[in-house]
Amino acid sequence: MTYTFIPNSGDNQGAIPRVLTIAGTDPTGGAGIQADIKSITAAGGFPYSVVTSLVAQNTRGVQEIFTPPIDFLRSQLQSVASDVAIDAVKIGMLGSVEIAEAVKEFIQDIPCLVVLDPVMVASSGDRLLQRDAEAAVLDLAHNADVVTPNLPELAVLAGCDVAATIDEALDQAAGLAKTLQAHVLMKGGHFTGDHADNALVSPDGAVHSVPVQRIATTNTHGTGCSLSSALATRLAAGHSPADAVEWASRWLHEAISNADALKIGTSNGPVDHSHTTRRMTRAASTWAPSASAPTQPRLHPAGPYTQKMWDDTAGYLTDILALPFIQQLGAGTLRHDDFIFYLQQDALYLGQYAKALRKLGGQWAIDADGAIAAEREMQDTWLANIPEEQQRMSQVTQGYTDFLLASVYGDAHAVGQAAVLPCYWLYHEVGLRLAEANHPDHPYHDWLATYASEEFESSTRSAIERVEQALAQNPEHLDAAIKACDIASHYEVDFFDQADRAWVVDK
Repeated sequence: MTYTFIPNSGDNQGAIPRVLTIAGTDPTGGAGIQADIKSITAAGGFPYSVVTSLVAQNTRGVQEIFTPPIDFLRSQLQSVASDVAIDAVKIGMLGSVEIAEAVKEFIQDIPCLVVLDPVMVASSGDRLLQRDAEAAVLDLAHNADVVTPNLPELAVLAGCDVAATIDEALDQAAGLAKTLQAHVLMKGGHFTGDHADNALVSPDGAVHSVPVQRIATTNTHGTGCSLSSALATRLAAGHSPADAVEWASRWLHEAISNADALKIGTSNGPVDHSHTTRRMTRAASTWAPSASAPTQPRLHPAGPYTQKMWDDTAGYLTDILALPFIQQLGAGTLRHDDFIFYLQQDALYLGQYAKALRKLGGQWAIDADGAIAAEREMQDTWLANIPEEQQRMSQVTQGYTDFLLASVYGDAHAVGQAAVLPCYWLYHEVGLRLAEANHPDHPYHDWLATYASEEFESSTRSAIERVEQALAQNPEHLDAAIKACDIASHYEVDFFDQADRAWVVDK
């Protein structure tokens, strides 16, 4: 059959990627074309879909497969190709030789990226590809830009036994990548241990490793479909293969991390494809006081005025402690790049924060010297090799510091003190809780120790007492002080969260 394709300029960078998934179905929504559609959408693309097989399956397994006539598959493909431009094609379940050959015929002349997920066996163990079609899928793989097999599928395509070690799997992937002249993604999910790292192997044998922390869950139905679809979308958005794999791996890790909360199915359930999107939506919503349940402070208020301030803003500590950034920091699994991003912003923040403290005068001004010393220590250690052009203020950091400076220069003295207080109090409360997970081999041991130290506790206690005294002398400023504390506390949440939000757009 000769297909009529809508012309595609091939330059869609910056636009919404248009991604066609060719796959089978999953009526319970966890895998197959339903998972592909969710994944493409979550990765920022617009999905098209062509169905190869209708699969009666659920979280317990595959019950039946119905394959429509091959001419109907071709009709679906022609319907898409003749009307809409395509930036990338993701190929999933094929099922038979005839389907594999029809799809190969379709993609041979299409001017776009192709990602092949060589679906052969479902995670339930059910076979989704006829054995005589394995050679046809390998033939199809020669037309792909990236191939994303799991370990058993990699072994079939490479003509080897299933790899028992990562080194064996990487050798198989390297051989396959050279043969196909395509990138091969070696997925570590089938191995055991604390890590389920992915590795992108180039045709020239170069390996780009992507660390992935293993999640203790059985709810991983459809992970292969989801990863390959997200990867195809980021490639279509203009990302390099390495950056696309990093983005897709990180997004899927969050989806798996929150899979248990879905409570879908009676066996191996799906991942939460929409979790990142919902989290970003909440982060972007119009500001309002925290609606979270309060967390009691370990460093108590100094009197009724700071007690009232804490009571009205205590939900922000709950919000901070629930952030992925804080949870991963405590567990020692936080990505190094995220931590460096955070420290870059912290160093820039402290420079402006010191100006605010100096304006307040007295002990506040003395504390400013400590802030500058902390900034210099970070620059001399953690940030020593960071290019200067990469150290610019984020919008969150700029907004927070502008607010603090406006408060200390434009508001009553007591209100200015209330505005700078959360950087002491919330930081110390978070530091105390993170310290419980600290140990000598923790990758961020020194930093965790700083904010739970006796010196920082003493400074924080003194700051709380100064705010209490200022409001006791000027009780008419209490409402304004609470408002300033609320705004600063909201900025504290965003400040901690910003590194974990940056990758969604920047990577």
